[in-house]
Amino acid sequence: MDGQGTGLVLFGDVVGSSRDRVGTTAWLRSLVAELDAAYGHGRLAGFGFTQGDELQGLLTPGADPLTAILRAALGADGREVRWAVVQGDVDPDVAGGKAPATHRTGSAFVAARGALEQARSAHDHLVIDTGRKEVDSLLEDMAPALFEMLDGMNARARIVARLALIEGLRQSEVADRLGVRPATITVSFDAASIRPLQRLVAAMRRIYGSAATDGEVLDEFDW
Repeated sequence: MDGQGTGLVLFGDVVGSSRDRVGTTAWLRSLVAELDAAYGHGRLAGFGFTQGDELQGLLTPGADPLTAILRAALGADGREVRWAVVQGDVDPDVAGGKAPATHRTGSAFVAARGALEQARSAHDHLVIDTGRKEVDSLLEDMAPALFEMLDGMNARARIVARLALIEGLRQSEVADRLGVRPATITVSFDAASIRPLQRLVAAMRRIYGSAATDGEVLDEFDW
């Protein structure tokens, strides 16, 4: 980025991290490596985290923030995280593309800091600022249902959901991967409401994508 450009700033604050500082640091280090690999060329800077156990990322405007949210929630040691997602101006990287997100600046970073404080004050899981109020309002209305479903999963359900939502496997493929009968996975899908979760995530991605492509929200979303 030669001059000021546009990016997607992603902040994630680990709730209650002070109760297990060592464990949280290890979890964040693993998550940073996973997200760097998952986003690949969709990153404008590498993920990093602060001493205050706050994850920070800088992505291309069209990147999908739900990828980070799902990977954080559905890992083997998923932890509660509050998220701020902001599209806006970011300053150029004086290190020539090597500085991590924690060393970057710009108005989008300032806005993300304010959005994260808003999430903390309201005890919300997600605050979004795409610059399009109708998109942000729809997503923030849907976010409580998303996090209620994610937070309600036990360890076994998270494994199944991760294979289905992140790796995109069908039920039969999940059964093959785990070496169990398809009927067992069907029970897990039903008990954890994984199919409704897949539909909710797909809807949120379509709505968010309408902001990234400057499309009409109501036309993009299949009501």
